[in-house]
Amino acid sequence: MRREDVAPLLFRAADRLPEPDLADAAWAEGVAVRRRRRRSILIGLIAAVVVALITVIGIGISSGKSADVVPPTEPPTNPPDYIAPAGQIAGLDFWLAPPPGSERFLDRLETPLGDRLELPEKVRPLAKHLLDQVAAVVLERNGGVYRPLLLGSDSSWSIAEVQLVSVAGHAPLSPGAVSPDGRVVAFPQPGQLVTVDASTAEVNHYALPGQDLRSVSWLENEQHILVSGPDIAYRVLVGEGGDGEKPVVLVRGSPDPEAVTAPFRMQNGSMERYQVTGDWAEDSALVLPVQSWVGQTFSSEGAAARLFIAHKLTQVPTKWSQPQVVAAISTLRALPSRLLVLGEPLTGPPRTPSGPADQAFVREPGCCAVLGWYDEGTVLLQVRGWVLAWSLDSGRVRRVTELAVDGLALGPDLRS
Repeated sequence: MRREDVAPLLFRAADRLPEPDLADAAWAEGVAVRRRRRRSILIGLIAAVVVALITVIGIGISSGKSADVVPPTEPPTNPPDYIAPAGQIAGLDFWLAPPPGSERFLDRLETPLGDRLELPEKVRPLAKHLLDQVAAVVLERNGGVYRPLLLGSDSSWSIAEVQLVSVAGHAPLSPGAVSPDGRVVAFPQPGQLVTVDASTAEVNHYALPGQDLRSVSWLENEQHILVSGPDIAYRVLVGEGGDGEKPVVLVRGSPDPEAVTAPFRMQNGSMERYQVTGDWAEDSALVLPVQSWVGQTFSSEGAAARLFIAHKLTQVPTKWSQPQVVAAISTLRALPSRLLVLGEPLTGPPRTPSGPADQAFVREPGCCAVLGWYDEGTVLLQVRGWVLAWSLDSGRVRRVTELAVDGLALGPDLRS
């Protein structure tokens, strides 16, 4: 066969073959390509997930060998209204409170207490006006009998149908009267403890061996109350309790009834933590220039606060009185402790940036005490005629309310 005969033979053979459908072939090839691409993407995603899991596991293993808390990449910044401390006392930063007479001109912190706290003209019986949460408790006195007035978180008033008497010449209202959930109020009485449930109007009486009982402090579980007098204290079960639990247990007392508090109490030389055994164990040492402590110790999530009358302070010279100091001691080692010094009035006519201030006066010992916490970083304290709020973050002091009542106990949450 010659070379030139091959071409005609091929053309004749091609004529006998079926004509291919190019469109179908192209579509089939496109489907195959898309499937290959999907498989590639899926494989890529699976690989990424595997890598991420390996990374997380590696971090978890690494963090188990190091500190639990990773320090922030940027140092914390002070709030815009930050006030620098005035110096240090016993190695702790301290701030100076505004002088007496200037309270009215401080910025106000909004609470259900209002601008002025006084006995209400009209009040409804608690049984007809139950309260979800108690913001404050005051007493109405009629001769030798006291009746508790309860201020709700909605700023409405109720009066509890119970009559109380004084204890050793003292009004039966303790600053720690309100339970941690703001629902129940407790009152010391001669030979007993009285509780009032603001949400049900239920009144309960718990008999106690001692007669001179002046202070109450709730445990965090809201099932027990510490009731104390001079050198004697009891833990009283007011909740369900455990199997076989005694309703009244004698615990270690103190010459100062108000020193018996939980979960922490401040004593000369140390801050102590309450134990389930009914005793206290040292949590940290306190090296402060304390002459005497005043009022109860109130605790937040990370600190405990109490007021003390100080020895003469070279950092804050005084002429007419000894300075009083609010100590906010950290219960977390990573957070600093702070002090607020309540000084004397300024010399000369009292003035503020807004003009003349109220008449100045000397804050006598016993005029002032810690009342609780507004939030985890703000201490509430009573001075003569006022409730003030001290921010641990900024050092700033604000007014809460003007006081026109003799005694006061605050609820756990005054944020309105």
